[in-house]
Amino acid sequence: MAITQLNPYLAFDGTAERAIQLYERALGARVEGGIMRFGEAPGMEVAPADRNRVMHAMLRIGGGIVMVSDAMPGQPVAKESNVEVCLQLDDPEDLDRRFAALAAGGKVTMAPHDAFWGARFGALTDAYGIRWLFNCPKKTA
Repeated sequence: MAITQLNPYLAFDGTAERAIQLYERALGARVEGGIMRFGEAPGMEVAPADRNRVMHAMLRIGGGIVMVSDAMPGQPVAKESNVEVCLQLDDPEDLDRRFAALAAGGKVTMAPHDAFWGARFGALTDAYGIRWLFNCPKKTA
């Protein structure tokens, strides 16, 4: 059997819905299949304050899929990770626009610039702690 797909799964601590909204605005993400909530899970006892937390959502960003959820209530979410999500773009102006939109409220690690490997590149951590890389190869004549 072959691996058919690889999807990053982003975990949040009660802020998944706001992160989804940011990704929709900044990256043009689209929720596919709706958003499942902890309060909708059959047989799962969830405190009223946690019923609206995101149990699962699937976002299409360009040609890729990113999955999103809030952690189970009471389970901590790691604040640091060695994982980054890399976005490959085909237009440097689009890279700059999307980078600025996603950087709002976050932290720019490396502003978009012309990198030595022949691409426009930038890195940031968004307002929800997810680290993103933006890469746009320069067009060759």
